[in-house]
Amino acid sequence: MKKINFSAGPAILPASVLKQASAAVENLDGSGLSILEISHRSDAFDAVLLEAEQLVRELLNVGDDYGVLFLSGGASSQFFMTAMNLLNPEETAGYLDTGSWSAKAIKEAKHFGKVNVIASSKESNYNHIPREYTIPEGLKYVHLTSNNTIFGTQFKEWPETDLPLVADMSSDILSRRIPLEKFGIIYAGAQKNLGPAGATLVIVRKDLLGKVQRNLPSMLDYRVHIDGGSTFNTPPVYPIYVMMLTLRWIKEQGGLEGMEKLNERKAKLLYDEIDRNPKFRGTVADEQSRSLMNVTFVCTDEADTDAFLAAAEAAGCDGITGHRSVGGFRASIYNSMPYEGVETLVRVMREFE
Repeated sequence: MKKINFSAGPAILPASVLKQASAAVENLDGSGLSILEISHRSDAFDAVLLEAEQLVRELLNVGDDYGVLFLSGGASSQFFMTAMNLLNPEETAGYLDTGSWSAKAIKEAKHFGKVNVIASSKESNYNHIPREYTIPEGLKYVHLTSNNTIFGTQFKEWPETDLPLVADMSSDILSRRIPLEKFGIIYAGAQKNLGPAGATLVIVRKDLLGKVQRNLPSMLDYRVHIDGGSTFNTPPVYPIYVMMLTLRWIKEQGGLEGMEKLNERKAKLLYDEIDRNPKFRGTVADEQSRSLMNVTFVCTDEADTDAFLAAAEAAGCDGITGHRSVGGFRASIYNSMPYEGVETLVRVMREFE
Protein backbone atom coordinates (compact mmCIF):
# COMPACT_ATOMS: atom_id res chain seq x y z
CA MET A 1 0.00 0.00 0.00
CA LYS A 2 1.34 3.43 -0.97
CA LYS A 3 1.56 5.52 2.19
CA ILE A 4 0.26 9.06 2.48
CA ASN A 5 3.15 11.22 3.64
CA PHE A 6 1.99 13.76 6.23
CA SER A 7 5.56 14.34 7.44
CA ALA A 8 6.66 17.89 8.22
CA GLY A 9 9.74 17.41 6.10
CA PRO A 10 11.39 16.12 4.09
CA ALA A 11 7.90 16.05 2.78
CA ILE A 12 5.62 14.72 0.10
CA LEU A 13 6.44 15.39 -3.57
CA PRO A 14 4.11 15.17 -6.59
CA ALA A 15 3.95 11.68 -8.07
CA SER A 16 4.82 13.01 -11.54
CA VAL A 17 7.92 14.73 -10.15
CA LEU A 18 9.09 11.56 -8.43
CA LYS A 19 8.70 9.65 -11.68
CA GLN A 20 10.71 12.16 -13.73
CA ALA A 21 13.33 12.57 -11.02
CA SER A 22 13.87 8.81 -10.70
CA ALA A 23 14.23 8.44 -14.47
CA ALA A 24 16.84 11.21 -14.55
CA VAL A 25 18.94 9.36 -11.97
CA GLU A 26 19.55 6.73 -14.66
CA ASN A 27 19.51 8.90 -17.77
CA LEU A 28 18.94 12.67 -17.96
CA ASP A 29 16.88 13.52 -21.03
CA GLY A 30 18.57 10.91 -23.18
CA SER A 31 22.04 12.28 -22.49
CA GLY A 32 23.45 8.93 -21.42
CA LEU A 33 24.42 10.45 -18.08
CA SER A 34 22.74 10.46 -14.70
CA ILE A 35 21.65 13.78 -13.22
CA LEU A 36 23.94 12.72 -10.35
CA GLU A 37 26.93 12.66 -12.70
CA ILE A 38 26.65 15.80 -14.80
CA SER A 39 28.93 18.76 -14.27
CA HIS A 40 27.50 21.87 -12.66
CA ARG A 41 29.25 23.74 -15.49
CA SER A 42 27.60 21.68 -18.23
CA ASP A 43 25.05 22.95 -20.73
CA ALA A 44 22.57 20.44 -19.33
CA PHE A 45 22.75 21.89 -15.83
CA ASP A 46 22.86 25.46 -17.12
CA ALA A 47 19.47 24.76 -18.68
CA VAL A 48 18.12 23.35 -15.40
CA LEU A 49 19.34 26.33 -13.39
CA LEU A 50 18.00 28.82 -15.92
CA GLU A 51 14.56 27.22 -16.04
CA ALA A 52 14.37 26.98 -12.25
CA GLU A 53 15.17 30.69 -11.89
CA GLN A 54 12.75 31.69 -14.65
CA LEU A 55 9.95 29.69 -13.00
CA VAL A 56 10.59 31.31 -9.61
CA ARG A 57 10.52 34.74 -11.24
CA GLU A 58 7.33 33.94 -13.14
CA LEU A 59 5.43 32.34 -10.26
CA LEU A 60 6.30 35.03 -7.71
CA ASN A 61 6.54 37.93 -10.17
CA VAL A 62 10.19 38.59 -9.28
CA GLY A 63 11.77 41.48 -11.17
CA ASP A 64 15.39 42.09 -12.13
CA ASP A 65 15.91 44.17 -8.97
CA TYR A 66 16.01 40.88 -7.05
CA GLY A 67 18.54 38.09 -7.22
CA VAL A 68 17.28 34.51 -7.23
CA LEU A 69 19.74 32.10 -5.65
CA PHE A 70 19.93 28.34 -5.13
CA LEU A 71 22.23 27.73 -2.18
CA SER A 72 23.04 25.00 0.32
CA GLY A 73 23.07 25.08 4.11
CA GLY A 74 19.32 25.14 4.64
CA ALA A 75 17.29 27.91 6.24
CA SER A 76 19.46 27.60 9.35
CA SER A 77 22.38 29.13 7.42
CA GLN A 78 20.12 31.98 6.36
CA PHE A 79 19.47 32.83 10.02
CA PHE A 80 22.98 34.29 10.14
CA MET A 81 23.55 35.13 6.46
CA THR A 82 20.63 37.57 6.39
CA ALA A 83 21.89 39.48 9.43
CA MET A 84 25.51 39.25 8.33
CA ASN A 85 24.68 40.81 4.95
CA LEU A 86 22.23 43.47 6.16
CA LEU A 87 22.97 44.50 9.74
CA ASN A 88 25.85 46.62 11.06
CA PRO A 89 26.90 46.20 14.72
CA GLU A 90 25.36 49.50 15.81
CA GLU A 91 22.11 48.92 13.91
CA THR A 92 18.94 47.22 15.15
CA ALA A 93 16.65 44.75 13.38
CA GLY A 94 13.13 43.87 14.49
CA TYR A 95 12.16 40.23 14.95
CA LEU A 96 8.76 38.62 15.42
CA ASP A 97 9.13 35.59 17.67
CA THR A 98 6.49 33.05 16.72
CA GLY A 99 8.18 29.69 17.13
CA SER A 100 11.33 27.62 17.47
CA TRP A 101 12.80 28.68 14.13
CA SER A 102 12.26 32.39 14.66
CA ALA A 103 13.87 32.03 18.09
CA LYS A 104 16.92 30.46 16.44
CA ALA A 105 17.04 33.28 13.88
CA ILE A 106 17.00 35.80 16.74
CA LYS A 107 19.89 34.02 18.44
CA GLU A 108 22.02 34.10 15.28
CA ALA A 109 21.24 37.75 14.41
CA LYS A 110 22.55 38.90 17.80
CA HIS A 111 26.06 37.96 16.66
CA PHE A 112 25.99 40.75 14.06
CA GLY A 113 23.90 43.61 15.43
CA LYS A 114 21.19 44.58 17.85
CA VAL A 115 17.85 42.76 17.95
CA ASN A 116 14.51 44.14 19.08
CA VAL A 117 11.93 41.39 19.62
CA ILE A 118 8.89 43.50 18.82
CA ALA A 119 6.31 40.76 19.44
CA SER A 120 6.27 37.21 20.75
CA SER A 121 3.80 34.42 21.46
CA LYS A 122 6.31 32.38 23.45
CA GLU A 123 4.40 32.69 26.74
CA SER A 124 1.45 30.80 25.24
CA ASN A 125 3.70 28.13 23.70
CA TYR A 126 3.47 29.89 20.33
CA ASN A 127 -0.19 29.00 19.82
CA HIS A 128 -1.04 32.19 17.88
CA ILE A 129 0.41 34.90 15.67
CA PRO A 130 0.73 38.22 17.56
CA ARG A 131 -1.24 41.03 15.96
CA GLU A 132 -1.18 43.83 18.54
CA TYR A 133 2.30 45.33 18.33
CA THR A 134 4.04 48.49 17.19
CA ILE A 135 7.06 48.55 14.91
CA PRO A 136 9.44 51.20 16.27
CA GLU A 137 11.33 53.65 14.11
CA GLY A 138 14.99 53.21 13.28
CA LEU A 139 15.02 49.49 12.49
CA LYS A 140 17.03 48.11 9.57
CA TYR A 141 14.48 45.43 8.68
CA VAL A 142 11.75 43.23 10.20
CA HIS A 143 12.23 39.46 10.26
CA LEU A 144 9.43 36.90 10.50
CA THR A 145 8.81 33.21 10.01
CA SER A 146 5.77 33.09 7.75
CA ASN A 147 4.63 29.60 8.79
CA ASN A 148 5.53 27.81 11.99
CA THR A 149 5.83 24.12 11.21
CA ILE A 150 6.01 22.88 14.79
CA PHE A 151 3.18 24.93 16.27
CA GLY A 152 0.79 25.08 13.30
CA THR A 153 0.53 28.87 12.96
CA GLN A 154 0.87 31.12 9.92
CA PHE A 155 0.92 34.81 9.10
CA LYS A 156 -2.24 35.67 7.16
CA GLU A 157 -1.53 39.41 7.21
CA TRP A 158 1.89 40.97 6.78
CA PRO A 159 3.28 43.62 9.16
CA GLU A 160 2.32 47.17 8.20
CA THR A 161 5.67 48.83 7.65
CA ASP A 162 7.79 50.53 5.00
CA LEU A 163 10.81 48.58 6.23
CA PRO A 164 11.92 45.61 4.15
CA LEU A 165 10.60 42.31 5.48
CA VAL A 166 13.01 39.39 5.77
CA ALA A 167 11.05 36.16 5.81
CA ASP A 168 11.79 32.51 6.45
CA MET A 169 9.20 30.89 4.18
CA SER A 170 10.59 27.37 4.37
CA SER A 171 7.26 25.69 5.05
CA ASP A 172 4.84 27.75 2.96
CA ILE A 173 6.86 29.06 0.02
CA LEU A 174 4.82 29.06 -3.21
CA SER A 175 1.67 27.90 -1.43
CA ARG A 176 -0.14 31.22 -1.85
CA ARG A 177 0.17 34.63 -3.43
CA ILE A 178 2.32 37.20 -1.62
CA PRO A 179 3.06 40.94 -2.12
CA LEU A 180 6.70 40.49 -3.12
CA GLU A 181 7.37 44.22 -3.00
CA LYS A 182 7.14 44.12 0.80
CA PHE A 183 10.09 41.73 1.10
CA GLY A 184 13.79 42.45 1.10
CA ILE A 185 14.80 38.80 1.46
CA ILE A 186 12.80 35.59 1.27
CA TYR A 187 14.54 32.32 2.06
CA ALA A 188 13.24 28.76 2.14
CA GLY A 189 14.64 25.30 2.60
CA ALA A 190 13.39 23.18 -0.27
CA GLN A 191 12.24 20.15 1.70
CA LYS A 192 8.64 21.22 2.40
CA ASN A 193 7.13 22.59 -0.81
CA LEU A 194 9.96 22.68 -3.35
CA GLY A 195 11.87 19.42 -3.45
CA PRO A 196 14.22 17.25 -1.41
CA ALA A 197 16.50 18.47 1.35
CA GLY A 198 19.80 19.98 0.24
CA ALA A 199 18.83 23.16 -1.62
CA THR A 200 17.76 26.54 -0.29
CA LEU A 201 15.95 29.17 -2.33
CA VAL A 202 16.92 32.79 -1.57
CA ILE A 203 15.30 35.83 -3.18
CA VAL A 204 17.14 39.03 -2.26
CA ARG A 205 16.67 42.68 -3.20
CA LYS A 206 19.98 43.75 -4.66
CA ASP A 207 19.93 47.35 -3.44
CA LEU A 208 20.04 46.18 0.20
CA LEU A 209 23.45 44.58 -0.27
CA GLY A 210 26.95 46.01 0.09
CA LYS A 211 26.09 48.33 2.97
CA VAL A 212 27.59 46.50 5.93
CA GLN A 213 30.98 47.48 7.30
CA ARG A 214 32.27 43.96 7.99
CA ASN A 215 34.29 41.90 5.58
CA LEU A 216 32.16 39.03 4.33
CA PRO A 217 33.59 35.60 3.47
CA SER A 218 32.91 34.93 -0.19
CA MET A 219 30.64 31.97 0.51
CA LEU A 220 28.49 34.11 2.83
CA ASP A 221 28.18 37.15 0.54
CA TYR A 222 24.95 37.22 -1.45
CA ARG A 223 26.62 39.45 -4.07
CA VAL A 224 29.18 36.75 -4.84
CA HIS A 225 26.43 34.18 -5.43
CA ILE A 226 24.42 36.60 -7.57
CA ASP A 227 27.50 37.35 -9.70
CA GLY A 228 28.24 33.62 -9.93
CA GLY A 229 24.71 32.66 -10.93
CA SER A 230 24.44 30.24 -7.97
CA THR A 231 27.54 28.39 -9.21
CA PHE A 232 30.31 30.12 -7.25
CA ASN A 233 30.82 26.69 -5.72
CA THR A 234 29.37 23.36 -6.78
CA PRO A 235 25.65 23.70 -6.06
CA PRO A 236 23.35 20.84 -4.98
CA VAL A 237 22.67 19.71 -8.54
CA TYR A 238 20.07 17.00 -7.96
CA PRO A 239 17.94 18.91 -5.41
CA ILE A 240 17.88 21.89 -7.77
CA TYR A 241 16.79 19.62 -10.63
CA VAL A 242 13.94 18.21 -8.53
CA MET A 243 13.05 21.75 -7.49
CA MET A 244 12.82 22.72 -11.16
CA LEU A 245 10.45 19.80 -11.80
CA THR A 246 8.33 20.83 -8.80
CA LEU A 247 8.19 24.43 -10.02
CA ARG A 248 6.96 23.14 -13.39
CA TRP A 249 4.28 21.16 -11.56
CA ILE A 250 3.15 24.20 -9.57
CA LYS A 251 2.80 26.17 -12.79
CA GLU A 252 0.74 23.34 -14.30
CA GLN A 253 -1.62 23.46 -11.28
CA GLY A 254 -2.48 27.07 -12.04
CA GLY A 255 0.44 28.77 -10.33
CA LEU A 256 0.07 30.35 -6.91
CA GLU A 257 -3.61 31.11 -7.39
CA GLY A 258 -4.30 27.45 -8.10
CA MET A 259 -2.16 26.27 -5.19
CA GLU A 260 -3.80 28.74 -2.81
CA LYS A 261 -7.30 27.53 -3.68
CA LEU A 262 -6.33 23.87 -3.27
CA ASN A 263 -4.50 24.49 0.01
CA GLU A 264 -7.42 26.44 1.48
CA ARG A 265 -9.80 23.65 0.46
CA LYS A 266 -7.64 20.92 2.04
CA ALA A 267 -7.15 22.86 5.26
CA LYS A 268 -10.85 23.65 5.59
CA LEU A 269 -11.76 19.97 5.26
CA LEU A 270 -9.40 19.00 8.07
CA TYR A 271 -10.05 21.93 10.42
CA ASP A 272 -13.81 21.50 10.03
CA GLU A 273 -13.48 17.88 11.13
CA ILE A 274 -11.28 18.78 14.10
CA ASP A 275 -13.79 21.40 15.23
CA ARG A 276 -16.77 19.07 14.70
CA ASN A 277 -15.40 15.85 16.12
CA PRO A 278 -15.59 15.61 19.94
CA LYS A 279 -12.68 13.19 19.95
CA PHE A 280 -10.23 15.93 18.86
CA ARG A 281 -9.20 19.47 19.69
CA GLY A 282 -7.09 21.86 17.66
CA THR A 283 -4.05 23.35 19.39
CA VAL A 284 -4.46 26.71 17.59
CA ALA A 285 -7.74 28.17 18.80
CA ASP A 286 -7.27 31.49 16.99
CA GLU A 287 -8.63 30.76 13.52
CA GLN A 288 -6.73 33.70 12.00
CA SER A 289 -3.47 32.06 13.10
CA ARG A 290 -4.16 28.55 11.80
CA SER A 291 -1.66 27.25 9.30
CA LEU A 292 -2.76 26.00 5.89
CA MET A 293 0.37 23.83 5.79
CA ASN A 294 0.69 22.20 9.22
CA VAL A 295 -2.50 21.29 11.08
CA THR A 296 -1.87 20.51 14.76
CA PHE A 297 -4.39 18.79 17.02
CA VAL A 298 -4.66 16.48 20.02
CA CYS A 299 -7.10 13.89 21.28
CA THR A 300 -9.62 15.34 23.74
CA ASP A 301 -8.84 12.36 25.94
CA GLU A 302 -5.08 11.85 25.96
CA ALA A 303 -5.65 8.13 26.56
CA ASP A 304 -6.91 7.87 22.94
CA THR A 305 -3.64 9.09 21.44
CA ASP A 306 -1.94 5.75 20.80
CA ALA A 307 -5.12 4.14 19.50
CA PHE A 308 -5.79 6.92 17.01
CA LEU A 309 -2.20 6.91 15.83
CA ALA A 310 -2.46 3.17 15.21
CA ALA A 311 -5.73 3.64 13.29
CA ALA A 312 -4.20 6.36 11.12
CA GLU A 313 -1.10 4.32 10.38
CA ALA A 314 -3.25 1.31 9.48
CA ALA A 315 -4.97 3.49 6.88
CA GLY A 316 -1.61 4.45 5.38
CA CYS A 317 -1.28 7.88 7.02
CA ASP A 318 2.40 8.27 7.79
CA GLY A 319 4.20 10.96 9.80
CA ILE A 320 1.29 12.49 11.73
CA THR A 321 2.90 12.36 15.17
CA GLY A 322 3.09 15.88 16.60
CA HIS A 323 6.33 17.57 17.58
CA ARG A 324 7.32 17.02 21.21
CA SER A 325 6.82 20.76 21.88
CA VAL A 326 3.09 20.39 21.19
CA GLY A 327 2.32 16.69 21.39
CA GLY A 328 -0.63 14.99 19.77
CA PHE A 329 -0.70 15.09 15.99
CA ARG A 330 0.49 17.20 13.10
CA ALA A 331 -0.79 16.72 9.57
CA SER A 332 1.47 18.51 7.12
CA ILE A 333 -0.57 19.16 4.00
CA TYR A 334 1.90 20.96 1.75
CA ASN A 335 1.31 21.80 -1.91
CA SER A 336 1.88 18.24 -3.07
CA MET A 337 -0.57 16.63 -0.66
CA PRO A 338 -3.59 15.62 -2.77
CA TYR A 339 -7.07 16.41 -1.51
CA GLU A 340 -7.74 12.67 -1.39
CA GLY A 341 -4.95 12.25 1.17
CA VAL A 342 -6.69 14.65 3.54
CA GLU A 343 -9.99 12.88 2.87
CA THR A 344 -8.39 9.63 4.04
CA LEU A 345 -7.26 11.17 7.33
CA VAL A 346 -10.68 12.72 7.90
CA ARG A 347 -12.33 9.36 7.24
CA VAL A 348 -10.13 7.76 9.91
CA MET A 349 -11.09 10.51 12.37
CA ARG A 350 -14.78 9.89 11.71
CA GLU A 351 -14.43 6.15 12.08
CA PHE A 352 -12.53 6.67 15.32
CA GLU A 353 -15.38 8.78 16.64
